[in-house]
Amino acid sequence: MLGMKILLLGKNGQLGWELQRCLQPLGQVWAFDTPKIDLRVPESIRPLIREVKPNVLINAAAYTAVDRAESEGDLALKINAEAPRVMAEECASLKALLLHYSTDYVFDGTKGSSYTEDDQPNPLNQYGRSKWMGEQAIQEVGGGYLIFRTAWVYSLRGDSFAKKVLQWSRQQETLRVVGDQISNPTWARMLAEITALLLARYSLAELVKRRGLYHLAGDGYCSRYEWAKTILELDPEPQTRLTRQILPAKSEEFPTPAQRPLFSALNCERFVSTFDLQLPPWKEALQLALDKL
Repeated sequence: MLGMKILLLGKNGQLGWELQRCLQPLGQVWAFDTPKIDLRVPESIRPLIREVKPNVLINAAAYTAVDRAESEGDLALKINAEAPRVMAEECASLKALLLHYSTDYVFDGTKGSSYTEDDQPNPLNQYGRSKWMGEQAIQEVGGGYLIFRTAWVYSLRGDSFAKKVLQWSRQQETLRVVGDQISNPTWARMLAEITALLLARYSLAELVKRRGLYHLAGDGYCSRYEWAKTILELDPEPQTRLTRQILPAKSEEFPTPAQRPLFSALNCERFVSTFDLQLPPWKEALQLALDKL
C-alpha cells in the first residue's frame, strides 16, 4: 500500500539502516534511534507513537548483546519484551500494523531439524528468553501485528559475523570457527527489501487478516564454519588475506557466558505460502552482499 505513514524504530542497526532506505518509496518514513527514543524506559515511547500516528510501526530495535544479556537480564527484558508490549498497545489503539522482528534463539536447538512456528520455544539464554517474552507480549495485546523470527542477520556494516570473518582473515594465518552451530544466514538488506515488498504488495487490511508469527530467514542453512569458509571463498580481495586455512571447532572450545542453540535453523514455508515471497538461498545473498564491497 502506497502513501502510508511508517514509524521505524532502530534506524541505526544493521536491519534498521537498510529498512530506512528500502521503505522510502512507500510513503512518509519517520525513523528514530537513541537518543530520540530510549527503549530502556518503555513508557517513554508512547508520546512519539501518538504524535506520528503511523499506519505501520516497524520495530527493528532490540537488545542484541547475547553474552552481556546474561548479566543485564532486566535491561534486555525492558528493551525486548516490555517496549514491544507498549508498541503493541499503541498500535492497537491507532488500528496500526506492528511489524516486529524476533530470533531463532527462542529455540534450544535440540530438535535436530528446522523449526516451524508450531514448535515450542525453549530459550537457552537471557537474550532468547527476552525475545520470546516480547513475542508473547505482542500476541497477548492482539491487534494487527506481524512477528518475523529471523536468524544470523548480517551486513557489511556494524559488528556482524561476516565482517568479523573478513577482518580475522587479515590478521590470522589459521582461523578456527565453530562447526556445530547451525542456522540460516540472513542478509539484512534482503530482509529489509522483503519487508518493503510485503508492504507494497498487500493492503494493511490484508496484512492484518494474515496477522501472526512467521519464520523469515535466508533460504537453507549451514554451520558457522561452512558460512565462514564461504565468506572467504567469495572474498572480493583475497590478495590482502593472511589466512591460509580454516578449521572447524566445537562450541565448547570457545566458552561464552550465554549458551547458544546448536541447530536453530528456521523453516520458512508458512511465510512463503502465505505471502508468495521468499528470501533467496543464503549463498546467493552472501555473494550479492560481498559484491557490494
